[in-house]
Amino acid sequence: MSMHGDVAPPSADDEFISPELASTWAVLRRGLRQSPQLRTGLGFTAILAVTVTVANLITPILVQLIFDHGFEGGFRPAFVYTICAVGFATIVVAYLAGRMSARRLVTTSEAALADLRVETFAHIHELSIAEQTKEKRGVFVSRVTADVDSLAHFTEWGGIAWILSIAQILGTLVLMLLYSWQLTVPVVVLVIPLLLVVGSLQAGFSSAYTAVRTRVGEMLSEVSESVMGAAVVRAYGLDESIDRRVKRAIGDRYRAQMVAHRRASTLFPMAVLFWALALAAIVIVGTIYGREWGLTIGRITAFLFLAQLFLDPFSDLPEIYSETQTAIAGWRKILSVLDLPVEITEPADGVVLPRGALEVVADDVRYAYPGSAHVLHGVSLRVAAGANVAIVGETGCGKTTFAKLLTRLADPVEGEIRVGGVDLRRVAPESRREAVRMVPQDGFLFDGNVRDNVRFGREGATDRDVDTAFEELGLGGWVESMPEGMDTIVGERGEAVSVGERQLVALARAQIASPGLLILDEATSAVDPGTERRITEALRRLSEGRTVVTIAHRLSTAELADRVFVFDAGRLVAEGTHAELVAAGGVYGRLHDSWLGNVDARSR
Repeated sequence: MSMHGDVAPPSADDEFISPELASTWAVLRRGLRQSPQLRTGLGFTAILAVTVTVANLITPILVQLIFDHGFEGGFRPAFVYTICAVGFATIVVAYLAGRMSARRLVTTSEAALADLRVETFAHIHELSIAEQTKEKRGVFVSRVTADVDSLAHFTEWGGIAWILSIAQILGTLVLMLLYSWQLTVPVVVLVIPLLLVVGSLQAGFSSAYTAVRTRVGEMLSEVSESVMGAAVVRAYGLDESIDRRVKRAIGDRYRAQMVAHRRASTLFPMAVLFWALALAAIVIVGTIYGREWGLTIGRITAFLFLAQLFLDPFSDLPEIYSETQTAIAGWRKILSVLDLPVEITEPADGVVLPRGALEVVADDVRYAYPGSAHVLHGVSLRVAAGANVAIVGETGCGKTTFAKLLTRLADPVEGEIRVGGVDLRRVAPESRREAVRMVPQDGFLFDGNVRDNVRFGREGATDRDVDTAFEELGLGGWVESMPEGMDTIVGERGEAVSVGERQLVALARAQIASPGLLILDEATSAVDPGTERRITEALRRLSEGRTVVTIAHRLSTAELADRVFVFDAGRLVAEGTHAELVAAGGVYGRLHDSWLGNVDARSR
């Protein structure tokens, strides 16, 4: 039953597993350090568990006393009833100790798992946008949900089961030797092959259950992606293709689970077989040689009880081992996520940015996603406080990556970005979140009503603050025209409202925050003309008194900017006003000609 020495090398399709967490003992040690609640009261819980074991060991001794001394010279009721009373008291003590031990385990376990969920969730959100983009979202969801769930049985039962089993085996073995070493030998001889078989299967068990946890994450990713993209699936007739992908993921999970179960199922009949052989050996050897060895009926009967206690853990071994391997596999995945480096470290004593419009300076900024070539190459630019600038370029030129650096969703690998004269890496996180806001193109909303989504823009915002934000943007009449006004439910990811309505709510959320630097991923590229006019007016009001950096997908937006920065292949290749850049030709001139051609085509 030893749990050390089993090594599960990282699977080729699993990026999270680190070599430091390959062995079971490494996972256990690290897991207990990570969740100190599991160590709280562990000693007392172990004492309670051992108390249960001791109570169980007393019972065979009492049985022997009754058989050997309860009928000497006839039935001795006083002696027998006294022994029975002691036995009853022992059972009560074992019950109370077991109940208290179980309650303590469940209480500490659930507290530890709740904290582990929160810690893993928080760590995932602290990862850079590059790290989050590298892995499917469903895999991260699996770590916080299914993998933490896989620990529950082990922390509430499996872990203490190992302590109980080992204590019971050792304690029983000592008593068996005291009763009859001759009968003990065949029992131990029959158990040794079972232990050797289990030891040889350990690596296979570990890899099988690690594969199961991997397949669970992949299945959740496929299912969640297909549910979130249901509209696209139907619109493009992708039902069969997505159905095959989901079924393949489910099938992979099923096959991995079956491999793990088949390997575990080999243990159960094997354990039962050795258990039966051992008891048969005791009966046969005891019957033939018992009298010769001075064994009484009571001692042989007690020995049979002890042998039963000694062998019980081995018959429970498949279930205990299965739960352990499932938990270790899940724990290994969770700890490996927690080992992912947080590239963005917040300053201990950060600088607070001033209120109002903020100057932005990029100084030789370079950036590369992990394992990839640079996507930004020495970008240097300056945006004056209160200016309204646009960043343009072809798809993949690095403009969106640059916007992420401005909001510190990632840090440059070289160079620095200064906002309000301060390196973003030195700004206090609370101040940065108040002073720098980004409105993404999709206007992401959380499930709930309009008012709650706008309130996310500033902690502690009142209903009046929300109303004022809409009024300041000229959207008071629009929001009242919605089916339930401010109480209109927007649905998960805002899918119960239109794209334009999501963008308008997102603009109000930015307005209530009153940032000094506003970064816009052009928000008028996928809406009807009426909504576009409303968004444009709201943007004009939102931009007043602030520095605005717009990721422009259409040059009509760049035309309205004070200054335009042109990106190409991760480099800043030109800057100036719209008119200056058109006259100069180059990358911007080509973009302008292409845009004019598209406009003419649409007008025809």
